Amino acid sequence: TARTPTGAGQGQRSAKKSRHVSREAGIQAVTEGASTAVCEALGIPPEWARYCEDSAHTGHDGTTGALARRLEWILAQGRIRNFTDKMQQLGSYGGGNHFGECETVQLCDDPGVRRAAQVFGLKDRNVAFLSHCGSRGFGNLLAQSQFHDLERKFAEWGTPFPAMDKKLVYAPLGTPEADAYLDDMALGSNFATVNHLLINALVLEAFQEVLPGVTGRLVYFISHNIARQEVVDNRLAWVHRKGATRAVPAGHHSLAGTPFAETGHPILLPGNPRDGSVVMVAQSGAAKSCWSVNHGAGRAMGRREAGRRLDQKTVDAEMDRLDIMSNCRRYPIDESPDAYKDFTEVLNSVEQAGLAKPVARLKARFVIKDGDKADD
Repeated sequence: TARTPTGAGQGQRSAKKSRHVSREAGIQAVTEGASTAVCEALGIPPEWARYCEDSAHTGHDGTTGALARRLEWILAQGRIRNFTDKMQQLGSYGGGNHFGECETVQLCDDPGVRRAAQVFGLKDRNVAFLSHCGSRGFGNLLAQSQFHDLERKFAEWGTPFPAMDKKLVYAPLGTPEADAYLDDMALGSNFATVNHLLINALVLEAFQEVLPGVTGRLVYFISHNIARQEVVDNRLAWVHRKGATRAVPAGHHSLAGTPFAETGHPILLPGNPRDGSVVMVAQSGAAKSCWSVNHGAGRAMGRREAGRRLDQKTVDAEMDRLDIMSNCRRYPIDESPDAYKDFTEVLNSVEQAGLAKPVARLKARFVIKDGDKADD
């Protein structure tokens, strides 16, 4: 945590070995994503961009110029008054269900996925580090502005809210409102991409400081909770994966020219510290779900319900029994393993549906987390 702070509002000022991100570097990061220039400026290995689902997101018209113009307008309107502070949250987790987890790798026995493991760079009994985070306070402000703008537009259009819920607003594609939404989503997605890569670079530095000579590489960065333009039924469409992530198998046209063309790309499926997480690879059955799979186990209890039903001492004792370390004095009870669905059952359902197969199981050894409510 000297490099990658946790908690709502936390950033580089809370981590003495983090990176300084200037206003100018922040503008470049959110408009260019993980470009070579951005990676070199922040000390991220530029070659890691090859191992991203999307190393960069462009504006509604497919250009970075649209993002530059949109960001200039946002800042001129005073919508993000503390922009530099938000950029200085790059390289941090925030709160809620966001985490960093150091794990040991156990390759699956299935000979059919061993080639995938080799291409992914996964090795039995090696150490892996899995991160889950997002666009932090910057993305939160973008989203709040979108809600406000579209709620006003619904009133102007005389359009009723779907299910009487103001948070289900939308904008028809091709309208200025939709263009603004797509631009804002791309800005936030670029922040999230660079945030993930910077966290992993900082974690690798921490390992190298303690264990000189240690080497590491990025397995994959994959997005969730975003919309991507993809070919569906031989035509371009926007695919919105809420609580889900992409699952594209070997031979799919979208992987042509990537390191994963012959195997399918890695699917990162977080579970919980007790039951572990898993790296999977898509199967042909994922066509039924528009090349998608669930992003995690999913909650079995709401946060308040978990606080009422679960016992803090029992949660902490289980972590001790399993010899899983954490930076938390008390593990957040609303993020405890029992607050989530049975991970084994979740994996079984994914396999039985023909969506994906496990390549490796990841066993948690220590967890970086915070009990604060997420600010993104």
